[in-house]
Amino acid sequence: MNNVSLSLIEKFRDQTENSAFDRAMTNALTKHNVKDVAFTNRGLEEAQFAFSVNVPTMEVTNQKQSGRCWIFAALNLFREEIAEKCNIEKFELSQNYIAFWDKFEKINFFYESMIELADRPLTDRLVIYLLDSGIGDGGQWNMLVNLVEKYGLVPKAAMQETFQSSHTRDMNRLINTLLRKGALDLRKAYSEGSDVMQVKEKYLLDAYRLLTMCFGVPPKSFDFEYTDKDDAYHIDRGLTPIEFARKYTSLNLRSDYVGIINSPTEDKPFYQQITIDYLGNVAGAPPVTYLNLPMEEIKDLIVKQLQDGKPVWFGSDVGSMGERSMGIWSDKIYDFDGTLGIDFSMTKEERLNIRESAMNHAMVITGVNLDENGVPNRWKIENSWSDQNGEKGYYVMNAGWFDKFVYQAVIEKSYLNEKQLEALQTEPMHFMPWDPMGTLA
Repeated sequence: MNNVSLSLIEKFRDQTENSAFDRAMTNALTKHNVKDVAFTNRGLEEAQFAFSVNVPTMEVTNQKQSGRCWIFAALNLFREEIAEKCNIEKFELSQNYIAFWDKFEKINFFYESMIELADRPLTDRLVIYLLDSGIGDGGQWNMLVNLVEKYGLVPKAAMQETFQSSHTRDMNRLINTLLRKGALDLRKAYSEGSDVMQVKEKYLLDAYRLLTMCFGVPPKSFDFEYTDKDDAYHIDRGLTPIEFARKYTSLNLRSDYVGIINSPTEDKPFYQQITIDYLGNVAGAPPVTYLNLPMEEIKDLIVKQLQDGKPVWFGSDVGSMGERSMGIWSDKIYDFDGTLGIDFSMTKEERLNIRESAMNHAMVITGVNLDENGVPNRWKIENSWSDQNGEKGYYVMNAGWFDKFVYQAVIEKSYLNEKQLEALQTEPMHFMPWDPMGTLA
């Protein structure tokens, strides 16, 4: 390895101190955030909050200090059908209920993975990755499907939020400590020929107890009570969560919907299904799979679904080029290259390949603006970060940002064309859990 010479550092110092541009930027950045200095109004024209296709939806929700966006986004979709069926103006499903069972199933999934890999050394890369990652709040659409199929849905009134469900960091740390301790005991039991299932059950009990202390006890049955828009009171008594989901929704999540991604990397051909090993929550459930498609086809599918009045669950990288208070995601809202005189540009493929970008947040697309040629130039987004930013919690996303930082959408299969449907029959290609498409929203 070549050391940096002191003479080279001195050369850099002279060039920097003799640059009026660098001095000006140093002065500006001394007292101001770099994003504020790089902010430009050139992107505001594309961020107007007006849409030629607009699907009316209810008030936004608030995931607070938790990473449950994928749950909030999905339940925000489901509640629209329930509210319409019951003639309700305001309604939420219990995000806490789904999050409880997601955590519990992920814990079992982790222990099962540790048992499966118990013959590998602790220095094995996969074992290290799983131990290091533990479990968190994030998830994927297929994982949501697993939970709804097994545990159903409940109204928010049947299992309200707690402080821990809305502020998950410290609880997650405790859970992951328990997971890693359990992994050691499972590996020890395996090496000694003891009953690993007995050890796992002991740790599952501790996990269940911890979750009930933090989230509360999930209801086995409940009464669904509501007052409709005409001020009429209704009550449906003694429903189980499965009965409620079947009675008040018509969603066939497993058979009617497909997760499509845009991963323009050399290792993932378009019109090919992919799956990520060791990515999941419910052990024994079908694996998480995606269909990789060109971005233009993904946008076309989303527009068609929106034009039929159906919002779209999607995943993106919200850590890039966003102005939160204004509710704008735009690839033109910040000019870092011009402001700092440094080229930061990369293609979407390059950002994925070097782990510069990946999906980290799920939301709902509820509208789109089409130009005179029918091409999308901005999108309306229902977020779950409260109603304090954007347009009462709704955001706008410009076309360039969408192309660069949107990675996944969930579409009804009925909108897929023949070529796309045929691609769903391909045998999924397998990728390791550290693949950029293995990240969770």
